Amino acid sequence: MDILDLLDRRCVTLKAGASSKHQALSLVAETVARRFSLEASEVFEALQTREALGSTGVGYGVAVPHAKIPGLTQMRAAFISLERPVDFDAVDGAPVDILFALFSPEAAGPEHLQAFARIARLLRKSEMRQQLRQARTVDAVFALLTDTARPSAA
Repeated sequence: MDILDLLDRRCVTLKAGASSKHQALSLVAETVARRFSLEASEVFEALQTREALGSTGVGYGVAVPHAKIPGLTQMRAAFISLERPVDFDAVDGAPVDILFALFSPEAAGPEHLQAFARIARLLRKSEMRQQLRQARTVDAVFALLTDTARPSAA
């Protein structure tokens, strides 16, 4: 599964204001709900339920919140960068300023884990994180994320 298949340009938000993990997850929920005609409260509740199992803060200022959402027909993603990092109870204790959220239909099988792994591998690269933090436009972030996900045409 390509990140291009998951990420909609309208689900990329840069330098959003959030002062807590709760607010950051709320921003993610509102973004996805608005774009895919879902209830923001249901998306937020699904994210909170998943966070209660353990933080999705994977380290290096990155979180990959994820949830299965009733009514969603295919996997979707959202990317949000925060103006200021927030405490996210990440595995390394570092505050988070990059959120790449993944949402799947309730019946999603191994493709959910495969997409999660692809996103995690992508954001594990320090050069990618640096470029994402320096990007000034939605188009720049979208190009970084989707160009990296595609196999190179050699």
